[in-house]
Amino acid sequence: MTPFGEHLRVLRAERGMTLKDFAAALQISSAYVSALEHGRRGIPSTGLVHQVCEVLGLIWEEADELTRLARLSHPRVVVNTAGLSSQQTALANRLARGIRHLPPETVAAVHGLLDEAPPGRGTTD
Repeated sequence: MTPFGEHLRVLRAERGMTLKDFAAALQISSAYVSALEHGRRGIPSTGLVHQVCEVLGLIWEEADELTRLARLSHPRVVVNTAGLSSQQTALANRLARGIRHLPPETVAAVHGLLDEAPPGRGTTD
């Protein structure tokens, strides 16, 4: 599941919308909405995110949050470590191999460490 998909599912459920009704309002297939919610599709287009915000009645902070989550929701991440240190490359490889086994508190701790790091070039959040 992706951050976007998880949040989308919660928002849709909070509004009492079925998958079928939500898809119809967006004029897309319910299979595509399901794939988005379950993380089987890539990052949604900016246009689709705007449509979702309209259908769900999201404004300001809520819309910004959904847009931010969409940018963080590619289900197949590729990390190019060319030009990085051997330690950075090792970290990327260890994460790729072991991320599915990390408990939620460890994932939260890593997020915290990254939030404290100085922003680098090309960050998306």
